[in-house]
Amino acid sequence: MHTVLLMADVPPQTLPARSMMAFTLASHIILVPLGVALPLITLIMHGYGLRRDDPTALLLARRWSAVMAVQFAIGVVTGTVLSFEFGLLWPGMMGRWGDVFGIGFGVEAWAFFLEAVLVAIYLYGWRRLPSRTHFLLGLPLPLAALLGAFGILAANSWMNTPRGFTLDSAGNPVDVKIWKAVFTPMFGPQYWHFVVAMFVTAGYVVAGVYAVGWLRGRRDRYHRLGFTIPFTLAAVFTPVQFMLGDSIARQVFHKQPVKFAAMEIVWKTDTHQPEYLFGRLHPDGSISGGIRIPQLDSILAGFRPDTKVTGLTSVPASDRPTATQATIAHWAFDTMVGIGSLLALLALWYAAVWLLRRRMPASPWFFRCAAVAGLASVVAVECGWITTEVGRQPWIVYQNMRVAEAVTATRSTSLWIMFGLVVVVYVFVFGSFLAVLLKMRSRWRLADATGEPETAQETPETDTPYGPRSAGSRR
Repeated sequence: MHTVLLMADVPPQTLPARSMMAFTLASHIILVPLGVALPLITLIMHGYGLRRDDPTALLLARRWSAVMAVQFAIGVVTGTVLSFEFGLLWPGMMGRWGDVFGIGFGVEAWAFFLEAVLVAIYLYGWRRLPSRTHFLLGLPLPLAALLGAFGILAANSWMNTPRGFTLDSAGNPVDVKIWKAVFTPMFGPQYWHFVVAMFVTAGYVVAGVYAVGWLRGRRDRYHRLGFTIPFTLAAVFTPVQFMLGDSIARQVFHKQPVKFAAMEIVWKTDTHQPEYLFGRLHPDGSISGGIRIPQLDSILAGFRPDTKVTGLTSVPASDRPTATQATIAHWAFDTMVGIGSLLALLALWYAAVWLLRRRMPASPWFFRCAAVAGLASVVAVECGWITTEVGRQPWIVYQNMRVAEAVTATRSTSLWIMFGLVVVVYVFVFGSFLAVLLKMRSRWRLADATGEPETAQETPETDTPYGPRSAGSRR
C-alpha cells in the first residue's frame, strides 16, 4: 500500500528524466578515467624517456598524447550534454539551489578551459619546442585534470551532505558560505576515493592494451614498457584505493546512515548486524539469496559486533530508497568491492614476482587477468556512481529536496523522444571515437612494421620525438 502511494506521488517525467541522466552519466564516466589520469601517465612516460634518452618511451608518450587529445574532444561533447541536462531535466533543483550547487560547476568550467589550452600546447609542442621546455609546459596538465574533478566532486558531495547556507521563510537558500558549500563533510572522502579510482582505472586500461599485445606475441620493448609503467602506477594505487574505499564507507555510515542501510540492505536498526554478499531485499524487509555472514556488517561499521547499524525503517518510507533501489545500490556496492578485491590480488601477484625475481610475471594467466583488469575497473567505477546516486534516493539534495520536486514539467513523451535522440547521438560519437582509435592503432602498427615515420599529413605523430625532421614533414 505504501509503495502504491509513493508511486502516485512520482511525476510521470521522473522515469524518462532519470533514464536519460543515467545513460549520459554512465556513458561520460567511461571517458573520465583517461581524462583525469592519462595526462599523468603520459608525463611519467615522457619524463622517463627524457631522463633515459629513450626513444621508445618518447614515442609511447607522444602516441598517448594523441589519444589524450581525441579523448578530450569526445569528453567535451558528452560533458556538455550533461551540463545542459541539469538545467533541462532538473530545473527545480537548479532554480532553488543553483547559487550553492553551481559553485562546483564554475570551478569545473575554469578547469576545462585551462585543460583545453594545455592539451593544445602539449600536443603542438612535439618537435616544435625544446624537449625540456615542452615537458615543463605539460606538467600543469595533471593538475588541471584534478581541478576539474575537484569541481564535479564538490558539487556531488554537496548533494550528499548539503552545507554552507541558511533557509529563509520561503525555504530558499540564502547567506551562502562558499567554503562550507565546497568543503562539505563528504567532499574529502569522495574526492580522493574518486581520483585514486581514476588513476587505478586508467592505469589498468592502458596496460590492458599492451597485455593483449603480449598475449598475441608482441613481446618487444615497446609493448613491455607500454605495459609496465601504467600497470605499476595502477598496482601501487590499488591498495591505497582499498583503504580509501573503507574510509568513505565509514563516512557514509556516520553522515548518511540511511544510504548505508541501503548499501548493506539493513532493514531494522540493531546491533550484531549480518553482512549479506549480494542478496535481494523485499518490501516486507525479508532478504532472499546471497551469502549471509553473521555480525560482519556491525564489525565492519564500527569494529565491534555490538555496533548499532541504522536500518531503513528508521525513517518513513517516503524518505528512504525503495526495496528495489536498495537492492540495486547493494549489488553495485558489492560488485565494486569484489572487483577491487580481485584487482588487489592481481597487484599483489605483480608485486610478489617483481620483488622476488626482479621481473614481470611471465604467466599467460597474469596477462589474461591484466587484459581484463581495465574493463573490470571501468565496471567498478560505474558501480561506484550507481551506489552514490541510487543510495541517496529519493533525495536529489539530501534531506532538502526530493527528485520528484526537481524534475522538469516537460511531457514524458517528449523526454522519451529526447532520450532516443541522445542514444543515437552517443552511439555515433562513441563509434567515431572507436574508429579513430583503431585507425591510429593501424597507422602506428604499419609505421612500426616498416620502420618508416608517419607522414606529415598524420601529425602530430610524425617521425620520432626531438630529432631532425624529415624533408616530407617540413612546412
